[in-house]
Amino acid sequence: MNTLAARSGPKRAGITGKAWWPWFKRGATAVFFALVAWLLVEQAHAIEWHEVFAALRSYPPASLLGAAALAALSLALYSCFDLLGRHYTGHPLRAPTVMLATFTSYVLNLNLGSLVGGVAMRYRLYSRLGLKVGVITRIMSLSMLTNWMGYLLLAGVLFGFHTPALPPGWKIGSGGLQMLGFVLLGTAAAYLLLCAFSRRRSYLLRGHELNLPSLRLALLQVTMGASNWLIMGGVVYLLLQQKIDYPTVVSVLLVAAVAGVIAHVPGALGVLEAVFVALLSHQMPRHELLAGLLAYRVLYYLGPLAVAAAVFLIMETRAKKLAREAGTAEKASSRDFRALDRS
Repeated sequence: MNTLAARSGPKRAGITGKAWWPWFKRGATAVFFALVAWLLVEQAHAIEWHEVFAALRSYPPASLLGAAALAALSLALYSCFDLLGRHYTGHPLRAPTVMLATFTSYVLNLNLGSLVGGVAMRYRLYSRLGLKVGVITRIMSLSMLTNWMGYLLLAGVLFGFHTPALPPGWKIGSGGLQMLGFVLLGTAAAYLLLCAFSRRRSYLLRGHELNLPSLRLALLQVTMGASNWLIMGGVVYLLLQQKIDYPTVVSVLLVAAVAGVIAHVPGALGVLEAVFVALLSHQMPRHELLAGLLAYRVLYYLGPLAVAAAVFLIMETRAKKLAREAGTAEKASSRDFRALDRS
């Protein structure tokens, strides 16, 4: 196992020792739930629900059930990303607790953006569960690498060898996208080679020492990350009623993902739909594309958001208990190890 030792100095009283800090945390939690409620209401108002319901009623039940199952599978797979960080750092939190924390932060990341969901919420949950900042940083770093290295590999293969036809007005053009694909593929390969052969195994990130994962762990990262993007593409493919070939759907989803990150729009609201309409409206009627994407947003964004908010509330109320259980398990494991070492 590759473990990391965070470099820490002498303990100093920080803002968490201030008298107003508990009140600030309660206020921040209340603001969070108000933000989630506002987001649900705003997105609900932005969607033409009669179109969604009409599209859902017209869908074959098998397609809807298949899309829902794939959405659940994708969320479950992403929830396992932080289990790699659990193995990597050796922290004592139980696997179900880690998966719930990852699920919550991922869904909030999808709907609220990376700073609120992917970063702030992970720090909030894991610190409440007793993990130190250095450990949380290493978990997050590994999880982000898992997602984006998988993206780079898959996008490199699809853009390079199955380049979607881009509209004439796009600056990059199909040839440019193909060249970009080879660059992305080379970047993913470089990461794997670095993990396999680099003599320097540790780097500093904001004062915390990070070690390169082993080649075996890096390969698992890339496989899990790419698989998740493929499953997400499968959800859209089924909701478009399989009228566009699967590799093209996945390619366009990857383009839309980067466009959403660049646009900094929470949930990539409107960006996802705009990219799909721009790239695929010549293959499928626009209203059918939009209906499928609205259904995708309900299945993959809004529905899980309500669940994630409930999970977050439960984890907040049980955080101290879960942290104590993790501490007890860690002490028991240490006793067993010392007894084995003496025998």
